[in-house]
Amino acid sequence: MRELKRLRTRANRTQEEVVRELSALARRLRAEGRLSRTPTFTIRQYSKWENSDPPPWPHPDSRAVLVAYWKCPVEELGFRPPTDEDAGPVVLTPVLSQASPVPSLAAAVSSPLTDEAPPPWLAETTTGTNRSGEWRISPEEVELLSGAADDNYAIDQQFGANRLWRPTRAHLLWTHHMIDRGIYDDALGQRLHALAGKLTTSLGWFCYDAGLQTQARQYFSEALNAANYTSDDVLASRTLSNMARQAVDLNKGREAVRFAKLGQRHAELWNAPSRVTALLAIREAQGYARIGDVFNAEAAIKRASQEWERGDHELDPDWAHFLNLAELTCLEGMCRLDLGQVARAQQLLAQSEALQDAAHSRNRGMCLGRLSVAAVQNGDIDHGLAAATQALQLVEGGMSSTRTTAQLTIVHDGLIPHRRARGVGDLLEQIRTHVA
Repeated sequence: MRELKRLRTRANRTQEEVVRELSALARRLRAEGRLSRTPTFTIRQYSKWENSDPPPWPHPDSRAVLVAYWKCPVEELGFRPPTDEDAGPVVLTPVLSQASPVPSLAAAVSSPLTDEAPPPWLAETTTGTNRSGEWRISPEEVELLSGAADDNYAIDQQFGANRLWRPTRAHLLWTHHMIDRGIYDDALGQRLHALAGKLTTSLGWFCYDAGLQTQARQYFSEALNAANYTSDDVLASRTLSNMARQAVDLNKGREAVRFAKLGQRHAELWNAPSRVTALLAIREAQGYARIGDVFNAEAAIKRASQEWERGDHELDPDWAHFLNLAELTCLEGMCRLDLGQVARAQQLLAQSEALQDAAHSRNRGMCLGRLSVAAVQNGDIDHGLAAATQALQLVEGGMSSTRTTAQLTIVHDGLIPHRRARGVGDLLEQIRTHVA
C-alpha cells in the first residue's frame, strides 16, 4: 500500500474528508501569509497521488499544505521531484512548523559555535525578546546582515573561504534567531527568509572551499530545500551550480550533470541572463568531462561559450559575476584536463592565468595549480614547476583555500618522478611544509 493511502487509512479518513481538510488548511495557511496562493485540492487529484507510482510532483504551495497536514516531508509520502535521469540523492522538503510566521526554514539558535554544533535550523532558540516580550526586527538589521553576506562572498573570491565558514555560520544562526523570535511584517519576513537561503548556500560553498565536504553537502541540501519550498528559482539555480561543482571534485560526474541540468530548468523559470546559463552549461560540461564523455562535454562547452558571448546583463546576479573570460577559459581547461587532452588543457590554463586578475588570488591559485598539473602531465616540467611555484607563493601570501592546497598535493605527487630535475626537490620540500 502506498504511503499516502496508508496514512489516510490509519487516520480513518475517506479521500473526500482528507481533501476537505486539506482545502480548509490551505485557506488558513494563506490567510496567515504562509502561502503565495491558495492551492486547490480535488478528489480526482488526490486519488491520482495515492495510486500513481511515483505520484505527480505537486506545486510548492500544495507541497506546503501536504507537509503541514501529514507532518512529514513530501518525499516520505512517496513524491519525487522530476529529473531527466536517475534520481540523485533525495533532498527532503523540511516540515513547516504551524507556529512559524512565513514558510521556510524551521529556525533557530543559541547553541555553542563549535564545529560539532547542530546546524542552525536544528539548534534550540532560548532567548531574544525584550522586557515586554517583543523583539521587533528592523529593515536596517536585515540590510546589515545582507551586506555582511556580500562582504564575505567578495572576500572568498579574493582570498578563499577557509576562514569564512565560521563567521557565516554565526550570521546564519542569528538570522534564524530573528526569524524564530522576532516580530516583522510579511515583506520583511520574505527578506529574512531570502537572506537565510543566501547565507545557507554561501555557507555550503565556504565549507566546500575549506574541504569540509560533508558539511557543505548538508548546507547545500538545506539551501535547495529552502529554494524549493519558497519557489526561489534564483537560489535554486545558484545552489545547484555549487552542488555540481562539488560533485565533480568528489568524482561524481553523473551527479554533477544532474545538478547542472536541474539548475538549468530552474534558470528557465526566472529567465536567467546568459551569464547564469553559461555557468550552468560549463558545470554540465565538467560533469561529462569527469566521466570521460567527450561528445557531451564538447557540446556543453560550446553552449557555455555561446551563452557567455551574449555579454553582460543588468540582471546578472552577484554570484555569477566571477565568470569572466579568464574563469570560463580556466573551467574549459579543467574539462580538457579531465578528458586527458593535456596539451590543450595546458594551453587554455596558461591563457587563463595570463587573464586572471591579480587581486583575486584564490581563482588565480586554482588556475595555477591546474596549469602545473597539466604541464607536468604534458611533459613540460619547467612550466609545471613555474606554475606550482607561483601557486605556492599565493598560499604563503595568505590565500586560504583548501582546494588550492589540494591541487598542490596533486602537483607534488606528479613531480616526484622528476625530483632530480633542477629546482624540483626544493619545491617538493616547500609544498610538504605547507600541505602536510
